[in-house]
Amino acid sequence: MNFMVSLLDVIERATVGKICSEKDFDLKIFTLKLKDVIRKYGVSYDPDIPVPSDPGLADSVFKAAFEFFCEVGAYCIDTQRIIFFDESEVKEKIRISPSQVILGEGVDRKALTSRKPEDPNPPWCFLGAAGVAVSSDDVFLKLVEGYGRIPYINSLTTPALTRVNGMRIRPGSPLEVLGSMRTVVLAREALRRAGRPGLPIMNSIATASTAVSLISALHPDFGLRKSDGVMIGAIAELKTNFDLLNRACVANTLGMVLGVDCGPLLGGYCGGAEGTAIVTAAYHIMTSLVYNALWYVMFPIHIKYSSSSNPELIWARSVSAQAISRNTHFPSLYISYTASGPCTDTCLYEIAAQISSVVASGASIEAAGIAKGKYEDRMTPMEPKFAAEVAYATAGMRLRDVNDIVKKIIPKYIDKIANPPLGLRFQECYDIETIKPSSKYLEIYSKVKREIEDLGIKFNQSP
Repeated sequence: MNFMVSLLDVIERATVGKICSEKDFDLKIFTLKLKDVIRKYGVSYDPDIPVPSDPGLADSVFKAAFEFFCEVGAYCIDTQRIIFFDESEVKEKIRISPSQVILGEGVDRKALTSRKPEDPNPPWCFLGAAGVAVSSDDVFLKLVEGYGRIPYINSLTTPALTRVNGMRIRPGSPLEVLGSMRTVVLAREALRRAGRPGLPIMNSIATASTAVSLISALHPDFGLRKSDGVMIGAIAELKTNFDLLNRACVANTLGMVLGVDCGPLLGGYCGGAEGTAIVTAAYHIMTSLVYNALWYVMFPIHIKYSSSSNPELIWARSVSAQAISRNTHFPSLYISYTASGPCTDTCLYEIAAQISSVVASGASIEAAGIAKGKYEDRMTPMEPKFAAEVAYATAGMRLRDVNDIVKKIIPKYIDKIANPPLGLRFQECYDIETIKPSSKYLEIYSKVKREIEDLGIKFNQSP
């Protein structure tokens, strides 16, 4: 008889499981087993097909991910022990996991549901800054109000504050606690100004880098609501620690809808596109069991370029999304990280290639991490708006057709990935008072949209 794995079971295994150094886990267990399942299941990247449409390939990636996780487990850094789950536990968790979660309040209360490849149903659009930093409270308020005005938005991903009253936030300090609480207060005010007070804040508090800061912003009077999605970030690769488990304990105990974001590194221990795809699929299984997550955000990313627009990653994201959407009912989202910055055509090309490929593959979206997510104020409402328009236009398209389109988009930006244009800051390409884009940015947006439509993505769907 199968029994559900509880968080207490996970904590116990983290303290009494097989002891192993982190180096041995990475080099002798993780990488060796990954190479083994790549060979065993014949997973192979074809650079001529960035968006594959072979269901057998997707199923092979899932089988490889399932076997890989069952044999490798998850590594707890604090105890230097491996948390193992047997096949029956993994199968049972996949079987009983919900296919949807309810988020938001009032008219913005909706279901985030699982999707299938070539699904005509619109994807969930988790829009905003993807946790990228802003320089001031005022920029935060204006950006989030702009995000709230996007008609396609289903949930908000907030920016991260870097200062409290002009003082730079240090991780783990009292300023981080204060900044985390302020993040929620500012986001709520901005959404009220946008007329969308019920929208869920699904990336929790981007300012919070510790469990203490996250917990401080769960106060019932001014913090995250139960209708918001609490999100925690996994550690590459297939690792956890007590701080993340503490967050999971709080979220599960309070009955909050917990999600986890994971960023496997192409070019790291995952190796190439094949290993990255398998590990991305394995992360869905890992986070469901280790944290009792109910929704999943994936951002496989290039270790050198810190973006996800390279053809190898377009393929890895697409095939892993198909693997999960075909073989589970996990509500899954993929983040788009661009190399280029706002007010550049290459940024919008990158978004179009990434978003169209994952939506056709059965995923929903989080948009968008702009300019590698590394620079303060280098994001605007235009990028997530464009991403959502591409997402809605792509829903229901055939994978083969999307593959043909993406192959034509990639040459428009690929030569700039190594040295991308940073573009302009929010204050430089938007009127910060009216929250309207400059004529220059509107011209770039209109040009790229016409080009993408000429390739076959028709922008006629409405939210």
